[in-house]
Amino acid sequence: MTTNNYAHCNIESQKIISLSKKERIRFLHQNILIQYPAINKVHNILEDFIDRPQKPRMQNLLIIGESNIGKTSIITSFEKKHSSYTLENEEGMSIVVRPVLLALASDNSDVKHLYISILESFWTPFNPSDSLAKLRHQMFYLLRECNVKVLIIDEIHHFLRGSPRQQRNVMDALKNIGNKLMIPLVCVGLKEAAMILTSDPQLSSRFDIIRLSKWELNANFRALLSSFEKRLPLKKPSLLHEKEKATLLHNTSQGNTGNLHRLLIECTTYAIENEIEEITLEIINKFKWMKPTNSMTPREIPV
Repeated sequence: MTTNNYAHCNIESQKIISLSKKERIRFLHQNILIQYPAINKVHNILEDFIDRPQKPRMQNLLIIGESNIGKTSIITSFEKKHSSYTLENEEGMSIVVRPVLLALASDNSDVKHLYISILESFWTPFNPSDSLAKLRHQMFYLLRECNVKVLIIDEIHHFLRGSPRQQRNVMDALKNIGNKLMIPLVCVGLKEAAMILTSDPQLSSRFDIIRLSKWELNANFRALLSSFEKRLPLKKPSLLHEKEKATLLHNTSQGNTGNLHRLLIECTTYAIENEIEEITLEIINKFKWMKPTNSMTPREIPV
């Protein structure tokens, strides 16, 4: 078969189809970003944040949604789009510019660990045992020196583990960062992260909220399936957008983006290993055991 016979795949997947089964399956596990309306909307808002002039009270954003819905993919792809680069200053010295800084909230819900989480994102030496004041000073210095325009904190719901006082202190520290540097803050987390804002009406007024929801079984979901199919290195078209397959995939994944991606990886792997080369209804039914990730019990793989 020539590449022309694989029109159901995108160019990257067409290059993979002629490789071995092992290499094609390995390709499935690469990070991918499917463009869909929610991603574009969030990226447009964040682009606007970068372009806004500085002022004392910047508007911030809280992105929330259930586990595996695609929150982290959205922000990591935005950070990658605005990766660091080097400039020469007036003295001829090289400086690193980080337009977007993405930090991962620590499991420890206090201000010191907030500062440590931000410092870790700079890939620069620091001493975690330093005093709070010293860590704070180093953090502000690096945020200014690297000309950070948007600060993103992922897994912000971790701070809910602290006492009400610790939560207030962390949010006060974030508010202080935004005020001092006059940059917008973007916090990302599970649905319960919205509770963090309820402790401070003044802080709540500075945050807009975007809720990432599950997919409904509609034309948008079928378009998502078509986009996924173009990235699956199968030699035959699977026509995942057709009604019966789309309904079964939606019921199994329950409209969760991450669950759907995992389900399609398992189905594609089976189709490759067994030389079926398309995802059939029978294959999808074999993987109905894949419960949603927000289930109280872990998935159990049948043997």
